[in-house]
Amino acid sequence: MHCSAEAPANVSPRPEAGRYGFRPMTLTRFSVPPLHQVTRSLAAVAMGRELPDLVITGARVLSTYTERIHPEREIWVKAGRVAAVKPAGTCRAPRGASVARFDAKGGILAPGLVDPHIHIESSMMTACAYAEPALLNGTTTIFCDSHEIGNVCDAKGIEWMLEDARQAPLSIFLTVPSTVPATGPRFETAGGDLTPRKIGALFDRWPEAVALGEKMDFVQVAMGDRRSHAVLAEAIRRGRPVSGHIYGREFVAAGAASGITDTHEAIDREISDDFLENGVWVFLRGGPPTTPWNSLPLAIKAVTELGASPKRVCICTDDRDADDLFVFGMDWVARSAVQAGMSPTAAWSMGSLHPATRFGMDGAIGGLAPARRADIVLLNDQLEPQCTWYGGELVVKDRKVTPLLDRALSHRYRYPKAAYQTVRLPARPRLVPELPRVPVTANVIRTALPGIILFHDRVALAPEAGETWEGLLQRTGLCFVTVVERHGRSGATAHGLLKDFGLKAGAVASSVGHDAHNIILAGNNEADMRTALAEIKRTRGGVCVVRAGKVVASVALPVAGLMSDLRAPAVAKATTRLKRAWQAAGCTLPYMGFNLIPLSVIPEIRITDQGLVTVPGMQIVPLFEPA
Repeated sequence: MHCSAEAPANVSPRPEAGRYGFRPMTLTRFSVPPLHQVTRSLAAVAMGRELPDLVITGARVLSTYTERIHPEREIWVKAGRVAAVKPAGTCRAPRGASVARFDAKGGILAPGLVDPHIHIESSMMTACAYAEPALLNGTTTIFCDSHEIGNVCDAKGIEWMLEDARQAPLSIFLTVPSTVPATGPRFETAGGDLTPRKIGALFDRWPEAVALGEKMDFVQVAMGDRRSHAVLAEAIRRGRPVSGHIYGREFVAAGAASGITDTHEAIDREISDDFLENGVWVFLRGGPPTTPWNSLPLAIKAVTELGASPKRVCICTDDRDADDLFVFGMDWVARSAVQAGMSPTAAWSMGSLHPATRFGMDGAIGGLAPARRADIVLLNDQLEPQCTWYGGELVVKDRKVTPLLDRALSHRYRYPKAAYQTVRLPARPRLVPELPRVPVTANVIRTALPGIILFHDRVALAPEAGETWEGLLQRTGLCFVTVVERHGRSGATAHGLLKDFGLKAGAVASSVGHDAHNIILAGNNEADMRTALAEIKRTRGGVCVVRAGKVVASVALPVAGLMSDLRAPAVAKATTRLKRAWQAAGCTLPYMGFNLIPLSVIPEIRITDQGLVTVPGMQIVPLFEPA
């Protein structure tokens, strides 16, 4: 049976959707039937005995398998999967029969992008909402590490997010958080404690749990910490891959020896080359240029300058807020790889087939070949997505959400009441330290772009007679930084000082203080800091900017103090306003970099609710020492 040339038409819903036992009115990962149920039908379409549901014709096809672009092709889709890739015009229907068609008008058809390492919570959106900008940018599959909500709500929070992911019009898999808390109660107070037993239970209970998430306590791993290696064992004995988080070339071999087989923390060509030589997949992190995590331009030089093969190299986003996700998606990272010296086909393969292969899913995603999901992106010559099909359904057309996707996005998972009750603050914490009355040496956190690493400075402070904190801060160019425990446990508050942060006046605050997600505040005076803390409490979590006693910008994040429950455009709009106010306040670090200040696993010095922590020495040091 063959198909007649017909006038191009928009895609219609698959008429046979109900045949395979899934619900035709839903649009989720489960809308495409398992391959074992449809092999006979796919083979029949490929041989011309049955009609496809959809033909996308008049296109060039980007092959991630051979890294070539083939002219004049068409793709036959059946039951949400690719049945065949044929020369354009091959499909001819018998008289009286019709097939839904889409004319690609010479564009490039490529597989949907596969992001191997992201944190949904960083987008400030739920999984259902995250799908919108992802699909607009041609991303159809993501592997998320939900250690943020794990640090706040323990295993139940991760399970809430998995329920959320199951209802999303996006393929979402979990790399089970491995380091919750990131260090331990001596160094920080978290809301969650993912023991090896709990991690094993998540693997056994949820098929979506396909790997172990980034092992952030790389020093403890290298030093043989028993709990760290017990966590690794839960993944390794189940045959699950292990993701890493390693800073410093001296830790690479020990991490690889402990079973770590990928990392997104390659910050330059030398350590990237070390990872590859030690059998570790490298995920090149392409962050927006204004953020601390745009390491792709340097790390990719292991391939472009040192001659390493890209076969075990992927691209990823890692962290994106709602605003940046619309502009700097995985497609932007692929184009960045092209600008850095990769061919367009290699760059797209690094964002699709390579991640799929890393997680053993290259038989289902990452390429356009028979039996693969029909997760397809129509690109222009600049590799900019114009249309996206998810499981054979047109969800983005001419860079806009289709009515089908709009309906799916309007029915989002509702988190339980407990997820909205995670900001439990001490009654009236002191937000600034006592002013020293004698000369002291202060252990100060110095910020510097790009902002991941913070520097440990020792600054002499000698208050003049009658001088106030505000006068001393103005004279020294410092500002306060404070962390307030928010899980209703220790009630601890820790004080520090920031250098080169640039805050001109007022205060900024966030409940997204990685990774324990306590409240982090910075300010020039306690009154504005107290207003900022009150705003965080009012919104049940969020990020805000305060000046002269007034909240000038705020993003409410009531779900675990990490996420909004609104749709992506609304969250992006609020985030844009926040960024403008943040910049106007003079802050040199973007707010996502500010959120990293409490992250007690990255050098050189951090502040948590337990005090100032030096890394990798893992020592708590006082704010003031005798001069």
